Amino acid sequence: MKLLKANQLRGKITVPADKSISHRSIMFGALAEGTTTIRNFLRGEDCLSTLHAFQELGVPIQDDGEILTITGQGFKGLKAAARPIDVGNSGTTIRLMMGILAGQPFTTTLFGDDSLNQRPMNRVMVPLNQMGAQLNGSDESEFPPITIQGSRALTPIDYQMPVASAQVKSALLFAALQAEGTSRIIEKATSRNHTEEMIRQFGGSITVNGKEIQVKGPQSLTGQEVIVPGDISSAAFFLTAGAIMPNSEITLENVGINPTRTGILDVLDQMGADYSVEAIDQKNQSATLIIRSSELKGIDIQGEIIPRLIDELPIIALLATQAVGQTVIRDAEELKVKETNRIDATAEELTKLGAKITPTEDGLIIHGPTPLHGGNVSSRGDHRIGMMLQVAALLTTEDVELEQAEAVAVSYPHFFDDIRQLTGGGTK
Repeated sequence: MKLLKANQLRGKITVPADKSISHRSIMFGALAEGTTTIRNFLRGEDCLSTLHAFQELGVPIQDDGEILTITGQGFKGLKAAARPIDVGNSGTTIRLMMGILAGQPFTTTLFGDDSLNQRPMNRVMVPLNQMGAQLNGSDESEFPPITIQGSRALTPIDYQMPVASAQVKSALLFAALQAEGTSRIIEKATSRNHTEEMIRQFGGSITVNGKEIQVKGPQSLTGQEVIVPGDISSAAFFLTAGAIMPNSEITLENVGINPTRTGILDVLDQMGADYSVEAIDQKNQSATLIIRSSELKGIDIQGEIIPRLIDELPIIALLATQAVGQTVIRDAEELKVKETNRIDATAEELTKLGAKITPTEDGLIIHGPTPLHGGNVSSRGDHRIGMMLQVAALLTTEDVELEQAEAVAVSYPHFFDDIRQLTGGGTK
């Protein structure tokens, strides 16, 4: 696919609904008792994988195109699936469902596409096995397909997490909600807290003290109305595009600003970007973000901020190619086990376009500002790499051809249309 180019970007868009909250709204709605309605649900492939998985487990879900209505079955109302459940490319679906299914009195097999089936699952399987479930990967490995033989007699866990991961934490919290007694989970670094927030929203009880989380089970949840805010991970592509393109101003409405997700805004602050936050909605943790063309400087990105922007690091790497000086990203080993090895993919694909970027064991070193040129690149089947490369292509005068552009539909089906709208509908 030939990517769009532009002289400037101007206009107003609404980014797709938050992926993390969309996934969890289905899960909590299915596990709650009573009816849950979800507005502004992200109908991307990953979140639809979660929706279809719960339908396979006997949960009635209706979609009128505007509102999803879930007839919650409670923790004890799920039914064994008639066949193995296909979760597509969704790491969130498979990992969180492992925690949910660990407490169910039946056996389920979860599998995904070729990319997902190469992603490690021991980080979830090991602690869930300690709680009394039996989880096994393909041929006794840690890779999907994963077979979960659940148990109604889960024991609580006292667990020090070896990695900072919202997916691992969330899987353990779903299991802890079904275990008899108090579980204690200690995070390595604070990761996104949507699961903790939604436990409270659905009437559950959870105690968070710094990096220590306690949940007493078993609990029951109650159906709710959920309005999903826009995804800041999707907004990050436009925040970067607006900052690095000349004569540009982009307004992004209804963007989620949960503090555990706003590391990208901290990076923009430190790099000297020209942006503002307006129309803040405290209840839904959302706001309007306005980004303008910016003079940027290189910075170090490491430590506690990394879990708050882990998904944004590929696009932050592109941002850094247009900043004055050196940017160093450290402590981001987690990028190696995403849809692709995002450290290598980011470095190799941006290098094809002229970026001065070096991969390291746990991150990237980027020198800027560097003019980018045309070339042939690939998303490698990773939606975030594909979108990052389209933003990079905006800066070039030559053509950029993207292989596997369809991967973008995983989280942002209308991404290329929104870029075209901001360019004024044309190319240069």
